[in-house]
Formats: sequence, structure tokens, C-alpha cells
Amino acid sequence: MKKFTVAILGCGNRGGDTYGNLLTESGKFTVAALCDRDKARLAYYGARFGGEMFSDEEEFFAKKRADVLVVATMDRDHVRQGIRGLELGYDLLLEKPISDSKEECEALLAAQKRSGGKVLVCHVLRYAPAFVLVEKLLRAGKIGQLVEIQALEQVAYWHMAHSFVRGNWRRRDETAPMILAKCCHDLDLLQFYAGSRAKTVSSVGDLAYFKPENAPLGAQKRCLTCPFVETCPYSAKRIYIDTWKEGGCKPSIWPHIQITSAYPLTEKALYEALETGPYGRCVYACDNDVVDHQLVEIAFENGVKATLTMMGFTAGCGRIMRFHGTLGEIVLDELGDTVRLLPFGGKEEVYSISALGAVDSGHGGGDAGLCNMLYEVLSGGGTEGTSLAASIESHLMAFAAEDSRKMGGACISVHGN
Repeated sequence: MKKFTVAILGCGNRGGDTYGNLLTESGKFTVAALCDRDKARLAYYGARFGGEMFSDEEEFFAKKRADVLVVATMDRDHVRQGIRGLELGYDLLLEKPISDSKEECEALLAAQKRSGGKVLVCHVLRYAPAFVLVEKLLRAGKIGQLVEIQALEQVAYWHMAHSFVRGNWRRRDETAPMILAKCCHDLDLLQFYAGSRAKTVSSVGDLAYFKPENAPLGAQKRCLTCPFVETCPYSAKRIYIDTWKEGGCKPSIWPHIQITSAYPLTEKALYEALETGPYGRCVYACDNDVVDHQLVEIAFENGVKATLTMMGFTAGCGRIMRFHGTLGEIVLDELGDTVRLLPFGGKEEVYSISALGAVDSGHGGGDAGLCNMLYEVLSGGGTEGTSLAASIESHLMAFAAEDSRKMGGACISVHGN
């Protein structure tokens, strides 16, 4: 069996814990180089995977160091680093979103065409068993002609606070709009299931709650000194320290590993991070400005319609998708662990998501599925379902949704025709 070498740029949760682990554990890849600005994180993953270590991007890009480059850095670095990688002769595994700019997406696509390199975008849900099953049921005509899709992305209250109020994706001037940062998976799936490009998009949404005026009387700017530290659902102590203890004090677990570079995790390190770092701030006293809910309506060129609701105020995570066809329905419910096929006048069929396999690898098995597909693509086979060219469509839909939201829900033509 041929082995490929990998260079990982960005050793955070996705680059290190997810792709680094899955690629090396498969036995099909060897890590040749790692690059991250955080020297503690770099040392930790260097000890786990081996390979050369770089904390300086320029030094890292001085020459090609592996067969494939994993780009798992912040959103606005993806295209610049991806182009450099392609110019050096790398094939790319590119974390999503590609970019928050149509022009940058086009520039990366042009660089790929010049280089001839392969680019696989990390729209991992396309490779998750439950979502693959839905695609097979649709293509087999189990519900007749697809008419409409209803999708609900349950962000979960604690994930909303972690990523989009306190965390890296809280400000529009620093990262992609939330409908792209959180829902490019969902938009990618909708156009994939519809089997068509989007024609028009309209959207509404705003920041309804995480603002200073909604803070309870007496709330402090940091959770650990706040009188509501044990009762507020958004308390950083409850979200990070209490859940870490309840989960068995694991040495490495998301999102806890994102708030500190200490390895292994300790209670002391978590407290220190919350005392001084951004994740210990009150959710009503942050510098966030992205939306906490958004609704999107999509009309596809082939006549299929879709709605997507991104909701930050849910108890748990997980997607719920309903597919309405002329001869039946399909309901995918991640929290409910089911895919239900409901043929009109026929017997309901229920599939257990957890029984479909590989669901413990992250994103319902999609992370492992993506890594397996990467190997197949590099080996000259596979299907590049989430190729760069295919993945840009979801981004165009997100750009149109954000433009529409800013215009109060105006109907926007995705491709300008």
C-alpha cells in the first residue's frame, strides 16, 4: 500500500486533533511537517506525529515538504496559503470555508488550474454515512420527485457562546459571516441534494440577544467574578470547567482545548484561561457583532426549493432535515439518531444513524470519510465530490444570503442572471 506524506498548516482542533490523528491512524499517511504560531501546541503535536516543526510560515513555505498540504488555519488565511501550496506543487486538503470573498475563491480556482493540483474542501458531511444514505434514497427515487427541503442547523446555546460570541468567529471584520462560517456544510448539502445550482436566495436575521443591554443586573464582565457564575447557562465555568469534570477530566477534548494551549488539560490551566483570556468574558460584554439566528430561502434552477434556519438558541447541536417529494418524505434527525423514510401509502423505514458506522470519528463519521476519500483521490481514484470547483457554489449561496440579510430580505440572484 502506497503511503503519502502530509504537511499540516495550523495545528488546532481540526488540523491536529482531527486530521492529524485520522490520517496517521489510517496507516496511509505520514506527517512530514507541522506549522503553527503557537509553540506549545506545535511541540505537543510534534511529539505525537513527528516531522519537522515550524512556527514561522515563511520558513515553512521555503520549499515543498510533503505530498499533500492540510490547510487548517483561520478562514482569511486559507486562500493565500492555498495558493502558495499549489505553486509549490502540493495537493490540498482545505478546511472550510474557502474564503469570505468571491474574488478570492476565483483566485484559488485559477491557481489550481494553473498548477494542476488536486484540492479537496472539508465539506465533511458529504462523507458522513447518514447524509450519504439520504443521497442514495433520493437518487433511487424513494420519495419520487424532490420538491422541497427544510433544514434546521441547531448551533446549541453553548456552541453559540463559544464560537460566535467569545470565540474566533464573533466579529465580521475578522472572519466570514456566520451563515458561511457555520452553515457552509448545510448550504453545500442543500445544493448537492437538490442536484442543481441555486437561482435566487433571500435571507433575514440579526443579533438579537448577546448585547450589553441584556445582561442581568449585577453581572460582571468576567464570569469567574460574577454572582451568576453558578446559575447563568452561558457561564464560562459551567461550559468549560464543570463539563470537563463531568466528562472525566479528559486530557484533550473540544472545545476546552481551544481556550488554552496547555497539554494535557488541567483544572488549573482552564481556570487561568478563563481568568485572563477571551473565553472567560461575559457573553453580554464581548465585542461580537455576528448574528445569533438567520433564516434563508433558496430557489434552485431545477425548481427545487429549500429553507435553512440557523439557530443559536437550541439546547443541543445537530441537524434536522426534511425532504418532501411527490411520493413520500425523508426525515434526518441527528439528535434523534434516525433517518426515516416515509413513503406515501407505504410502510415507514427507520435507519439508526449510529448503526451506519464510523459515527464516532467526528461529524457523524464524515471526518473519517473525508480522509479515506483523500487517499482515494491521491491514488488516482475516488470521486472529488467536494472539489474546489464544486464547493464554491455553497459559498456563492452564502454571499447572496448575507447580501440579502443586509438588504432586509431582498431576493438576490446567485449567478447574476
